Amino acid sequence: MSATHIASSTLQFLKELQVNNNREWFNKNKDRYIAAKDDVKAFGEALQTAMEEHDEIESMKVFRIYRDVRFSKNKAPYKNHLSGFLVRATKWRRGGMYFHFEPGGNSMVGGGFWSPSSPDLARIRQDIAADDSYLRKIIKEPVFISHFATLDGTQLKTAPKGYPKDHKAIDLLRYKQFLISEHFKDKEVTSKGYLDKVVASFVAMRPFFDYMSDVLTTDANGVPIE
Repeated sequence: MSATHIASSTLQFLKELQVNNNREWFNKNKDRYIAAKDDVKAFGEALQTAMEEHDEIESMKVFRIYRDVRFSKNKAPYKNHLSGFLVRATKWRRGGMYFHFEPGGNSMVGGGFWSPSSPDLARIRQDIAADDSYLRKIIKEPVFISHFATLDGTQLKTAPKGYPKDHKAIDLLRYKQFLISEHFKDKEVTSKGYLDKVVASFVAMRPFFDYMSDVLTTDANGVPIE
């Protein structure tokens, strides 16, 4: 097991789980699951250590593989991936760093604001409406584009309440989520240099995180919110 990348056996376990997503198969392969989980945890710990050279990280968490099926039409008991999350330290640093392992070229890293609260979303839109140049500069930087291509997330079909449809920043104001992600092939995930690629991706997120952190921890006049 190497913390610089994910073992091919981890992806193989997940590949087989995709077509054997039932408790009987899982219990027979419990040792393989534990090894895969430990592999991802070791990677996450190495990632946390590496990212502490670039940011202030509070903690690292590996998510459970067990699905909550109570309110889902999909009754498969297990996720078909393993994933984790780095939490940035203190309330002044918004945005988290998500890492996700799923065979078939579906592994990825991501970050942003998946489900911002109504006050947070209103504050983001307020800042964009006042001056969209800061966010536009970030998402047009060559480094941002090389990693993430574009800003992602669900959008309204029309203008949000209180904003005209012809607002010059309407393309940004329509966002309900603000997400960025980079995807990787299986051979990249299992190669020794993968940790460095993930670190580079998360470092490239910093301008986006810093902008959002500044917006969400200050009022419209730039005064810090206690």
